[in-house]
Amino acid sequence: MTGIRLHAPGPGWAVDADVVVIGSGVAGLTVALRCAAAGAKVTVVTKARLDDGSTRWAQGGIAAALGEGDTPEQHLDDTLVAGAGLCSEEAVRTLVTEGPDAVRRLIATGATFDTDDDTGEILLTREGGHHRRRIAHAGGDATGAEISRALVQAVRDAGIETVENALVLDLLKDPEGRAAGVSLHVMGEGRHDGVGAVRAKAVVLATGGMGQVFSATTNPSVSTGDGVALALRAGAEVSDLEFVQFHPTVLWLGPDAEGQQPLVSEAVRGEGAHLVDADGHRFMVGAHELAELAPRDIVAKGIMRRMRETGAEHMYLDGRHFGAEMWASRFPTILAACRAHGIDPVTEPIPVAPAAHYASGGVRTDLHGRTTIEGLYACGEVACTGVHGANRLASNSLLEGLVFAERIAADIASTAPDALPHWDARTAAAESPATFLVAPSARIEIQRIMTAGAGVLRSADSLQQAATRLARIDTEVSEQDVPGTEAWETTNLLLVARVLVAAALRREETRGCHWREDRPDRDDSGWSRHLLVTLRPDRTLAVSTTETAAFPPVSPLVTPAAPRRTA
Repeated sequence: MTGIRLHAPGPGWAVDADVVVIGSGVAGLTVALRCAAAGAKVTVVTKARLDDGSTRWAQGGIAAALGEGDTPEQHLDDTLVAGAGLCSEEAVRTLVTEGPDAVRRLIATGATFDTDDDTGEILLTREGGHHRRRIAHAGGDATGAEISRALVQAVRDAGIETVENALVLDLLKDPEGRAAGVSLHVMGEGRHDGVGAVRAKAVVLATGGMGQVFSATTNPSVSTGDGVALALRAGAEVSDLEFVQFHPTVLWLGPDAEGQQPLVSEAVRGEGAHLVDADGHRFMVGAHELAELAPRDIVAKGIMRRMRETGAEHMYLDGRHFGAEMWASRFPTILAACRAHGIDPVTEPIPVAPAAHYASGGVRTDLHGRTTIEGLYACGEVACTGVHGANRLASNSLLEGLVFAERIAADIASTAPDALPHWDARTAAAESPATFLVAPSARIEIQRIMTAGAGVLRSADSLQQAATRLARIDTEVSEQDVPGTEAWETTNLLLVARVLVAAALRREETRGCHWREDRPDRDDSGWSRHLLVTLRPDRTLAVSTTETAAFPPVSPLVTPAAPRRTA
């Protein structure tokens, strides 16, 4: 192990695999299934149960050009517009071209989507930024739950080894610096317990997002940025972390609500619900050609502007005209969540406000999911493939996880079977400095700092205040902090928070879901480029920029990297 590691006990046990997959959402389980089908010995490590990741919370659906008259080219155009000039067109073309067949293979795996009773064809809906109906859904608004169910069942049927309730700690490396596995901590009873290791020649990060870095988020409690933090400590490059998408319509539970908040899917607007203020005025009409179905960053900004203009704490989503039958059949999950909080969408508008939802940036990869560390791959929300640019197009996330997971599996299968990388625990511990731990009590403070200083509305002042307060927490940590799940998660949150704020400070413009009040305009001449961040051995951040909107190669020792501006 080289780089920085978390302060933790040495591994007390170890298992071997060809491939270790960290995460059990659509991306992780698809990699596992495809690698196992190719004959690899696969171990899946997941932080809670197999079906507890972000995938099962996805309501809207999965976007693909499956409908009559729709084409990958049209899907590409909508994605590029949403990405506000920072998408990799090659990555997006890969996504939209391979997407339809990837969805069909998902169906063959066992996922069942809603279909027309008469024709049997998949029912498609629209969401923000899409000019056509191309969102396939399941169970009305339970698409993620159905995809998760099907993939979990397939993994169990395939007999793939799984390690549940395990928090990944750090990347293991061989003497040449290649990925050699991971260290992890298993919580609770099972075949393994405490800190151990999985040795493997390929490590796939599919750990999901980092929404828990903010006070209010749609993400589950496990989304603490563990994969991004692990990659940074190992020396990998991350990109575009400043682009955090705030979902426009999250059920407003009051000014003091914190933690995971109920999502009100964009598909509700896709079916014709209206955004209104307290007076019933549809404030998005005239603000964009697609009104309520504009890209998410535009809708979120529209809601925030109207809140400021009226002094309100939230806006409303009005779907009363749907009627009781449509609410019950098309949006049963949302209906139940609203009613559980005392709101009946059948008879009254739903109070909504933006909340942290999706990280468009992450661990930088190429089109095969390879990171800047040999043998380390990333896919799903933890990765930055170039697909999303400055703002993710609605329902592209499940598709991205699916398509790039298949590409990772193909790349691993094409690699000559080598012996397991050499890794020695004693040598690794001696060579790798342990980072100090952050007290678990700092978690809420970090979240509140980020919400106040780096939320939907940002400025140089708010971001600098956030950076100063985060630095103060970073200098207060002590080697005496007791290792454990809460301390490790809080340490990960602090690291990704520092990177996000540093990137947001550096990008002096408004673009996509990065909204600088003091730099309200998009600046293509100065900022049609990506920010790249690595963690130095002294735990300071190295921030550089690409010269263009194109990413440099992930293997600069093989292919010369594009010029960069360094800080």
